[in-house]
Amino acid sequence: MTNVIEMEAIEKRFPGVHALRSARFDLCAGEVHALMGENGAGKSTLMKILSGIYAPDSGSIRVNGQEVRIDGPRAAQGLGIGIIHQELALMPDLTVAQNIFIGREPRSRWGVLNEAQLNRDAEAIFAVMKVPMDPRAEVRSLTIAKQQMVEIAKALSFRSRILIMDEPTAALNDAETNELFAIIRRLKSEGVAIVYISHKMDEIRRISDRVTVMRDGAYVGTVAAADTPIETIIAMMVGRALDHAEVAIPDLSAAPVALSVRGLTRGRMVRDVSFDLRAGEILGFAGLMGAGRTEVARVIFGADPREAGEIAVHGTPRDIRSPKDAVAAGIGYLSEDRKHFGLALGLDVRSNIALTSLPRFTDRIGRVDDAELGRVAQDYIRTLAIRTPSDRQEVRLLSGGNQQKVVIAKWLLRDCDILIFDEPTRGIDVGAKAEIYRLLQSLAAAGKAIIVISSELPEVLRLSHRIAVMCEGRLTGILPGGPGTSQQEIMRLATYRDAAQEGAIA
Repeated sequence: MTNVIEMEAIEKRFPGVHALRSARFDLCAGEVHALMGENGAGKSTLMKILSGIYAPDSGSIRVNGQEVRIDGPRAAQGLGIGIIHQELALMPDLTVAQNIFIGREPRSRWGVLNEAQLNRDAEAIFAVMKVPMDPRAEVRSLTIAKQQMVEIAKALSFRSRILIMDEPTAALNDAETNELFAIIRRLKSEGVAIVYISHKMDEIRRISDRVTVMRDGAYVGTVAAADTPIETIIAMMVGRALDHAEVAIPDLSAAPVALSVRGLTRGRMVRDVSFDLRAGEILGFAGLMGAGRTEVARVIFGADPREAGEIAVHGTPRDIRSPKDAVAAGIGYLSEDRKHFGLALGLDVRSNIALTSLPRFTDRIGRVDDAELGRVAQDYIRTLAIRTPSDRQEVRLLSGGNQQKVVIAKWLLRDCDILIFDEPTRGIDVGAKAEIYRLLQSLAAAGKAIIVISSELPEVLRLSHRIAVMCEGRLTGILPGGPGTSQQEIMRLATYRDAAQEGAIA
């Protein structure tokens, strides 16, 4: 195979962070090359350099054998390089075709938009991709998977022969992932070279030809995906063995009930949901996308109003109508979208840790005790092993796993007895996942009552003492956690529509 990309000795520094250390990467025409590593390993930084978003401090880049200087995204597009970011950059109120050709719309000699030609041009790209898509549809009406297809079409509209995909399946279900993989295979057969960044180990063997691993900003090695055990790739990523021990299931039958929910209802997404959560328990919530798991959490936390039902905390009924009421009742909620709802990205680590507990550090006239705030922040940085140059580092510059730990620190400082974790390891690498698992288990051992919502069945089985399964807004059954329960049993309840209509299975 011919190399279309060769990156050598790439260096990049940010304030307080040596992001890339003599990093290297190469890519062949017609291959899918997975780029892997823990959060903060430098994967996205290296690809942002290749796509012109960042400029390297030093090093060389060759495209089709010619050394180039990529001084911006337009220069990258001119070289046939397109990037599809994890957070999709589409305009929801515009049509599919308008998003693909924004700023490059076909116009008449008088400058009038040629809408018919715009739609035909979009249709031609989707025909090449073999994807049925209405170019006149508003993007807001599309599923996330279809929006991914629009992003791919947008990249191909620049005649891109090199595509960088950053966590493309992070928000997709299994069927949508299969649809995306079919597109990737078609592009590969036509000679398009694809860089595939993912934390999902099961995807690597399915879609990639080679795997390059980075650690701490440096190149570790490149291996053939088909011939390399997943355990070897993990060892390359983390530089240490990971603990894969199953969670021990304690007998919590005598433990006090921390949270009691009865008849919780809100529209069709939360229908007559009832359960108990005991002190020291991790209760996993499983189900397919749209089953209502997040909606249950939001109603409990007061982020969405309930239409019916009762919530009791430590045996005392609580009328929770807002997140402020929930926090006052000792409930903390770690949203699945930590960047929008869990963190103030422009603030530093210490300020984010203190967000829910500011009165503790403020006197009567509003002055902040900066010394005390710094001491407490340092305590949590040490306790949770948050990797940051200092507590003054902006949270937006931390890796996903360390951002998640900052959110956890925020709720621990508030001393919440009940913690709801919604997709706690989404977008987090395998090493950081293991740390989050150990942290959740230690919190439960200390008596915290924990709900974990996860779309990854192995994660639910590994972490949970019990597993609540939802389908179409109803709780269809509660299973024991641990090795005694199979993924098949969970999926049976997650697709048990009769139970979803009739009520929970006994």
